[in-house]
Amino acid sequence: MPSSRTASEHHFTTHDRVALFYRHWPAARPSRGAVVMFHRGHEHSGRLAHLVDELDLPDFDFFAWDARGHGLSPGERGWSPSFGTSVRDVQTFVEHLRDTHGIALADMAVLAQSVGAVLVSTWAHDYAPPVRCLVLASPAFQVKLYVPFARPGLALLQKLRGNFFVNSYVKAKFLTHDPARQASYDSDPLIARAISVNILLGLYEAAERVVADAQAITLPTQLLISGADWVVHHAPQHAFFERLGAAVKEKHVLDGFYHDTLGEKDRAPALARIRDFILRRFAEPVSRPDLRHADQHGASRDEAEALSRPLPALSPRGLYWAAYRASLKLGGLLSEGVALGHRTGFDSGSTLDYVYRNTPSGAGPIGRAIDRNYLDAIGWRGIRQRKLHLEELLRLALRHLQQEGRPQRLLDIAAGHGRYVLEALEGAARRPDSILLRDFSDINVRDGAALIRAKGLQDIARFEKGDAFDPASLAAVTPRPTIGIVSGLYELFPDNGMVRRSLAGLAQAVEPGGYLLYTGQPWHPQLELIARALTSHRGGEAWVMRRRSQAEMDQLVDEAGFDKLTQRIDEWGIFTVSLARRRPA
Repeated sequence: MPSSRTASEHHFTTHDRVALFYRHWPAARPSRGAVVMFHRGHEHSGRLAHLVDELDLPDFDFFAWDARGHGLSPGERGWSPSFGTSVRDVQTFVEHLRDTHGIALADMAVLAQSVGAVLVSTWAHDYAPPVRCLVLASPAFQVKLYVPFARPGLALLQKLRGNFFVNSYVKAKFLTHDPARQASYDSDPLIARAISVNILLGLYEAAERVVADAQAITLPTQLLISGADWVVHHAPQHAFFERLGAAVKEKHVLDGFYHDTLGEKDRAPALARIRDFILRRFAEPVSRPDLRHADQHGASRDEAEALSRPLPALSPRGLYWAAYRASLKLGGLLSEGVALGHRTGFDSGSTLDYVYRNTPSGAGPIGRAIDRNYLDAIGWRGIRQRKLHLEELLRLALRHLQQEGRPQRLLDIAAGHGRYVLEALEGAARRPDSILLRDFSDINVRDGAALIRAKGLQDIARFEKGDAFDPASLAAVTPRPTIGIVSGLYELFPDNGMVRRSLAGLAQAVEPGGYLLYTGQPWHPQLELIARALTSHRGGEAWVMRRRSQAEMDQLVDEAGFDKLTQRIDEWGIFTVSLARRRPA
């Protein structure tokens, strides 16, 4: 059913230069905010048009996109380069609405259904956007495939055949009881019946991660569960809600509803609950849980403490990890990468530089094969992607300074060997005015200085020893930097007090209007392996990490006086890189 409001049609350009289609229904009265809608899989924005009237929010603008590969957006039907690409599309879309339509993120309510709800919950987890609230209808955290071992079978076929498409088995009569809605589904030429297997498998992987770590999502959230859903399982939806870290959250199980929650025949009571939830959120001041002390209490602290406790030596897990450590020691006899980790710490600047170079070394073909397997671990792949994101955002900050006619003076407070900074500058049209690299490790200072000489940058760059957690030392840095960088450091230390002192020093060092590049690690699939088997740079101690949610990291940066501008994250959701700007003094 179309809306009584006339929709205007637009496009926005994504991060990879694809023009995606969206609709805008302007508010019928002076606007107090916006409802941003995300459709379910296979469908498009036109299938949400009825909500503009039925939600009865005349003083709200409504927006709805066509995801790439859907509706009037380009791309092969049902396909995206990756699930992570589509999540980043969500971020690009809301940034576009902010910049083009002048709607602050804090004035956006986000409404999403099915696959769209998984995209949005993943985005909320990974990017910590400061939107007003989320409404998630029947999120497809676990699709009912009905065929035994369907998921591993699809994964195996993908490895053997490459990407392919899976046709939806779902009939319209199992989506909704509404005959008109059934008929329009069957006759709509814009509905994509197939889904790319890479997106289906990516959906499962992202959903598992987000459900397991839902405590990281602190936005006010309403969850609607269809009680008679033929398409997705209920259990992960309930688990997500129980773990959700939001102080304001509510769950409604809608008896008899099929999967198309927002298009069911008797949907009025459900829509009334959505309307009420949105209006209450806009009637109250924006508030967020204070996460600056999450190191003292909370899920991530408990997780890190559990990983730091030794296992009983003769327990099955104790024996397993003892055997794993022994095999790693044996591998280090042949693999240069593993041996380097044992010598300097698997979290050291030396190991990091080795991972960046990504060239297997070792004794003969067997040693190089072991090293190749080591370098291909998901954590190291994420590290290399983090390096690319650091380089991208550093170049962006340099462009901003150039456009503003300001000097380009770089400070990295824990540079390792400084490779990502120095390689980001290769091929640049203009060299920075100065580069100061600092690190607490004598080895890193020595090898970083050698890298500066090897790249012929001695005239503008220097490397010195420095403590990244000494605010007075950071504040005294000269010349005063216009770009501060802290990468891969805070993730190694659980104590937020240390991080706050470091950020306070950076805030004193960086000129007002200057930029800060910072990294985060909101999730990691190998935390226990790292804690039980890998040693750190601190005298061979176990490498136990406390994860910080992106919301926690952003709050610490905001407290120090920086406004976050943009963010990048790898496909696996492990490492983030963010760019922020120092507020005026």
